[in-house]
Amino acid sequence: MKTIKILSMLTFIIVMSAFTVNKTVMVNGYRVGDVAEDFKLMNVDDKMVSLADYRNAKGFIVTFTCNTCPYAQAYEDRIIELNKKYASLGYPVIAIMPNNPDVQPGDSMKAMKERAKEKGFTFPYLMDKEQKVYPKYGATKTPHVFVLQKTSKGNVVKYIGAIDDNYQDAKAVKTKYVENAVNALLEGKEVPAKETKAIGCTIKV
Repeated sequence: MKTIKILSMLTFIIVMSAFTVNKTVMVNGYRVGDVAEDFKLMNVDDKMVSLADYRNAKGFIVTFTCNTCPYAQAYEDRIIELNKKYASLGYPVIAIMPNNPDVQPGDSMKAMKERAKEKGFTFPYLMDKEQKVYPKYGATKTPHVFVLQKTSKGNVVKYIGAIDDNYQDAKAVKTKYVENAVNALLEGKEVPAKETKAIGCTIKV
């Protein structure tokens, strides 16, 4: 009996260790200076979208966001404005919904389509259905932004973090991290703040 109990405990520890390692891998991901892999995800218009589709882009504002998170909702209008301001300059917004809709039904593809239509999204709103893209990026929150610059090496990560320094009130924002990053890249300068803390809801797995 003791042997069985010991074996059971060892099995439990090994299984828990595996989950712990997996969780650590999920929160690692890209750092500033890394080359981000491309992906192909379903958009709300039922078409597959990848970064390679944007041949004339200079880079991307990859934003992990969702329908249901209050922080994500608070930033929706600002994300729309980012795309309006920078898509024509070569830095379009690519929004990705990373949550598991079985856990968060309000983030189903049907709900995404409704939200995109309601808000008038002018950018792709993609579903990370198999939840394989956000771990590669190391995204942990909604919203969580990664500014990429297209180079001869690939899409290089130049900024990671929050959109700005005030999710509660757009009028009270003092520092616009994403705008500052993209403006610097457009001017051929160093990004002033390369990484900030993303404020939002945890991604549902």
